[in-house]
Amino acid sequence: MRISSKGRYGLAAAITMAQNYASGACMTVVSLSKRLGISKIYLEQVFSLLKKANLVNSVKGAQGGYRLARPPQDIHALEILTALEQSLFEKTEKSVSEKASDIEKAMQDSVFSKIDRAVAEVLSDISLYDLAMKAEEYRENESYMFYI
Repeated sequence: MRISSKGRYGLAAAITMAQNYASGACMTVVSLSKRLGISKIYLEQVFSLLKKANLVNSVKGAQGGYRLARPPQDIHALEILTALEQSLFEKTEKSVSEKASDIEKAMQDSVFSKIDRAVAEVLSDISLYDLAMKAEEYRENESYMFYI
């Protein structure tokens, strides 16, 4: 499975928003762009898709920006990636000719469909809250300095 830049950037932005969710403040595309080192223009395209999928809300005005539409515990990686990736679970192309349709059906049912279901199940179990907590754990581990 390959996740495009759009999916990776969108997930990173959503995790950042989850880390700041408790403050109730909106985050601008510019601030997210600077924090993550991602192109502002590209991130605007990502947020357009996230908004269309009702995963973020936009707020106009001086204190405006974007905020998560639901608490981070209620938004899962699958939702973010599905909103951003057109081909996340695209049907696998046929591999063999019509003469071997039995083999084709066996591969589709026993391999490709099972992989799609397994990936969807894993992504459904990972919330933005989980990812934000994991990122915080890594940040804390990086802050320790060891002197010899």
